[in-house]
Amino acid sequence: MSTVATDTASPAPARHGRASWVPYVLNLPALLVVGTLILVPLGMTFILSLHSFGMYTGVSSDISLANYAEIVRDPYFHEIFLRTFRISLFTTLLAAALGAPEAYILHRMKGSWRSIFLLVMLGPLLISVVARTLGWAMLLGSTGVINQTLLGLGILTTPIQFMYTETGVVIALAHVLMPFMVISVWAALQRLDPQVENAAISLGASPFTVVRRVILPQIMPGILTGSIIVFALAASAFATPAIIGGRRLKVAATLAYDEFLSTLNWPLGAAIAVLLLVANIVIILGCNRLVERRYAQVFE
Repeated sequence: MSTVATDTASPAPARHGRASWVPYVLNLPALLVVGTLILVPLGMTFILSLHSFGMYTGVSSDISLANYAEIVRDPYFHEIFLRTFRISLFTTLLAAALGAPEAYILHRMKGSWRSIFLLVMLGPLLISVVARTLGWAMLLGSTGVINQTLLGLGILTTPIQFMYTETGVVIALAHVLMPFMVISVWAALQRLDPQVENAAISLGASPFTVVRRVILPQIMPGILTGSIIVFALAASAFATPAIIGGRRLKVAATLAYDEFLSTLNWPLGAAIAVLLLVANIVIILGCNRLVERRYAQVFE
């Protein structure tokens, strides 16, 4: 009997050993794609950023940190990076302030209406970002629809300057990135039990108290997740700041573009792109730690 039991149990380690490398084999195509299309270009960009550039000699073969030192020392680059992250921060705050209530309203709608308004909310993602931004340019311009309407109603005497300002860029970016916030918050709302709201109301809580004490703490992880996505996309956005901000209101992405295609200083443009990526990664990792802690507090 002992021999039979031993023979029956012996194949288990083999199955376990075979199963241990199966996930790696299944993930190998994705790893190859990531390595080839993302990691290799990033590595080449970093190597390019270590070279120097001369107006008459072009990109040299020497290796140094001169480009990074120039960015760190020059207040011009400080201003552009601060503007980039300031615009990203205000875009994230505006998207959270408008997207979270919108997601909650969608969550409370009936099925047929929810589908319609969900399609309307996701509509901007179905249109080219350039087309959307040009639409905002026609709305926000001095002779645009918004200013002309307010002037016609007598509310304004002079047009409000939205174009070529940070305010205009924030408004356009918030519209472009709003669906990412709504989707993140809506995913968090799927875990929310409606009976918890009913229980709070039956115990005498006001609607505002229910939102503040019951709903908001449970959807906060979704808000933080959406904020990470919106901030990262806003910080690396190019088309919207280039069209709404123009040539005078540069951000890191448009500055790197100009260095690559206007001055042809590829190493400096690569250094700007690398620093923008590193700053984004640091901010995202810090916020991700905050999200993980929030999830642990809500669902523990």
